[in-house]
Amino acid sequence: MIIDDEPSIRQSLSGLLSDEGFEVTTASNGYEALKAIDSESPDLALLDIWMPGIDGLETLKEIKKSSPFIQVIIITGHGTIETAVKATKLGAYDLIEKPLSIDKILVTIHNALNFRRLEEQNKYLRKKMIEKNSISGNSPPVVALKKQIAVAAPTDTWILITGENGTGKELVARTIHQLSSRADQPIINLNCAASPDELIEMKLFGQEKGAFTEATTRKIGKFELASRGTLFLDEIGDMSLKTQAKILRAFQEQKFQRVGGDRIISVDVRVIAASNKDLKKEIEKGSFREDLYYRLNVLPIEVPPLRHRIEDIPILVETFLDECVEKHHSKRKKMTRDALKILAGYSWPGNVRELKNLVGRLAIMVEKDFIDDSDIPAPYNPGKGMKSVEAKLFSIDHLEEAKKAFEKEFIQRKLSENNNDMDKTAGAIGAERSYLQKKI
Repeated sequence: MIIDDEPSIRQSLSGLLSDEGFEVTTASNGYEALKAIDSESPDLALLDIWMPGIDGLETLKEIKKSSPFIQVIIITGHGTIETAVKATKLGAYDLIEKPLSIDKILVTIHNALNFRRLEEQNKYLRKKMIEKNSISGNSPPVVALKKQIAVAAPTDTWILITGENGTGKELVARTIHQLSSRADQPIINLNCAASPDELIEMKLFGQEKGAFTEATTRKIGKFELASRGTLFLDEIGDMSLKTQAKILRAFQEQKFQRVGGDRIISVDVRVIAASNKDLKKEIEKGSFREDLYYRLNVLPIEVPPLRHRIEDIPILVETFLDECVEKHHSKRKKMTRDALKILAGYSWPGNVRELKNLVGRLAIMVEKDFIDDSDIPAPYNPGKGMKSVEAKLFSIDHLEEAKKAFEKEFIQRKLSENNNDMDKTAGAIGAERSYLQKKI
């Protein structure tokens, strides 16, 4: 759309751009343009800045308010730095001065349209990323979790995510990042449990060349890489007290020094931490700093275990089967209602991760189009498990060996029922913890 009060400009530009293959519409003033935009839906507008009635800047403001996807190129015979700055702030892609050069106009139009395409691609990819990282399920605990995420994500508040292993704490962290104002910047992960104490500081803050004998190059740490983005500290409860003291100061000041360096580096980082431990108990034991806990735990989010959201199993199974098709290019499979019913009766000590692994295994191993109850293995399928245990026990000839075999099956089953909690299992079966430990 060409918006200019000079008929000669509208006519000449229309002819030239039509020859270049563009569909062109025109407007002689801002009012006419704003009225026509609703029906014409242009991809781009060439907008004169000096016009009677509402001027170009006011028209630009209204265009961006109603149709922010339209790229606007300002054309003016009185270009000033002040005008260019105002136009850019209001969302103009570029400013071209009169007399107009058709080459300059064509280059700017193509650049603006390419920029719009990239914006649309980024929006699509971000939408796909959010969908991929979305929390599957509609159970009350998951609905509550989604509400917490929706409230927490747009803020810049630091978050502590708690939950058992395999519940999806990292997925929650990624969802929060994708829905935040930092989504265009990276989310950087550091697994505190998988990093030796002496390496965490270097991984987090980086190193200067010559910091120690093997340091032949400078390395940028994760804290610096996450600047303007998000730093996700997984299993923060496994970090040593010494390292906790070092990171606390850096986190509070958003300043640090690389290992072996003396230059102070400033960053802007949002921290999301996660732990499968009860950090309050760790504080009582003296293995976690109370001040660090309160620095991280500004907004607490607890991820529910799978046994508290059993009604989500059908949705999760469908999601994981879809992922298997995408990942392995395998045939699309369905799971029968009877099979889902069996899965709903299991306690899932490994949570969503355990379910995902089982579904992945079944999708590969079961050759039929449907996964039914007979395909579900023990211990997920108690009937199948009992039959195999019974056959195994009664195939033993000696009583002492049969007792040992039964005891092993019994302890394994009770541990699974109590989510591998040693104290709880010992209490449930009326045994001492030390006896149970010895048997295990």
